[in-house]
Amino acid sequence: MTDLPRTYRGARALAGPLLFLEGTRRARLGEWVRIEVEATPGGPRPGPYRGQVIDAGRELTVVQVFEETVGLAPSQARVTLTGTAAATPVGRELLGRTLSGAGRPLDGLPPPVGEALRPVAGAPLNPLARVSPRDSIETGISAIDGLNTLVRGQKLPVFSGPGLPGLELAARIVRDARIGGETVDTARFAVIFVGMGITHRETRRFLERIEAERVRERTILYLNQTGDPVIERLLAPRVALAEAEFLAFEVGLDVLVVMADVTHYSEALRELAAARDEVPGRRGYPGAMYTDLASLFERAGILRDRPGSLTQIPVVTMPDDDITHPIPDLTGYITEGQIVLDRELHRRGVFPPIDVLPSLSRLMKAGIGAGRTEPWHRAWADQLYAAYGRGRQARTMAAIVGEAGLPEADRRALALAKSFERDLVHQGAERRALGETFRLGWRLLETLPRTDLHRIDDAIWRARPTAGGDGEGER
Repeated sequence: MTDLPRTYRGARALAGPLLFLEGTRRARLGEWVRIEVEATPGGPRPGPYRGQVIDAGRELTVVQVFEETVGLAPSQARVTLTGTAAATPVGRELLGRTLSGAGRPLDGLPPPVGEALRPVAGAPLNPLARVSPRDSIETGISAIDGLNTLVRGQKLPVFSGPGLPGLELAARIVRDARIGGETVDTARFAVIFVGMGITHRETRRFLERIEAERVRERTILYLNQTGDPVIERLLAPRVALAEAEFLAFEVGLDVLVVMADVTHYSEALRELAAARDEVPGRRGYPGAMYTDLASLFERAGILRDRPGSLTQIPVVTMPDDDITHPIPDLTGYITEGQIVLDRELHRRGVFPPIDVLPSLSRLMKAGIGAGRTEPWHRAWADQLYAAYGRGRQARTMAAIVGEAGLPEADRRALALAKSFERDLVHQGAERRALGETFRLGWRLLETLPRTDLHRIDDAIWRARPTAGGDGEGER
């Protein structure tokens, strides 16, 4: 739906990236806006500036400007409401391209034409049209595949911290992902990476990892880096998800969307809310942040009678490593679990430094078991969790009374916790097949007496694979 362009001379006020207009007619939410000013010596560039209507009131219309507005005099601005909703070209020709957060080319190639235009705003998937995700994605990372399985169509964030390798972990998942344990069919697989306020070094390191495995030709980059307009960070994930939805639900590809960093996106939301004089919520973030984040995360999934899937891995940097901070807190409510990185493991050289105890995949049960991974996968994971959790408790007690003062059962659990972190969680640059992850886990459990394994019944214990491969194993 389009309308005729309307041009207005002069605006009421300018506050940061927000331009306030009075007396507009038929302004619509999401409508593209073009802003120009007279060229003057030493003044701001004449434009055109790009903007979008974010609030269409009867008396006041608010335009979000995507370029720097320093020096822009609102009374001298010539503002044109174009009559068209914000849209972006989408299509298979974008694969391999590098674009800005607003969809403009950064790779020296012409602007993409695409196969269609899609609204940037988008909408969460209709719950009645969703199909429950059931196919596991084998990432090659033991702490995820074995204990927090990722499922096709899931939204599973990575909770990192300043200086922790959250983006590196996401790059490893992109590089090594296998669907249902099979090698990825590159003709049906695509990756979309959305950088929101990330540094040039982070972008370069991400590219190095995916180019080494020839994933680059199936990857689209939407980059809003630290030096780019802050307001563009709010647009970047929506532009990327419009492309992801087209590739997944109209072309039929399995699309993996990596969004980094959700914290920078949320800080842009707070800056915008402050410019609009909104009443702040927790720690100054806008009260509507939950709804805004949900409008992004709820676009992942699988649709009934549609090909393809859309899986999301948002990367969240927890301020001060605080998992109760509003950003990771709200993200955890909306998404289906979290992969939590631990600073102490990172300090000891464990990679990936995943703390499996607070980590969680709520869809794991749907993607594992007979016909998918192994019939005993759930019991195996539960027993490892229980044994490792007891070992962590024993480690805390040992810091008080000393290891020699622990009961024999706690000393066994403490030894298992050390081996668990050293042998199962830590894997460096190695990609582990799921079968190898299972064998490592069974090897750890075999260090404990059978009487300690309360979550493993006798049938599972007899059917477990031995260190030398499949077969019977008794102690």
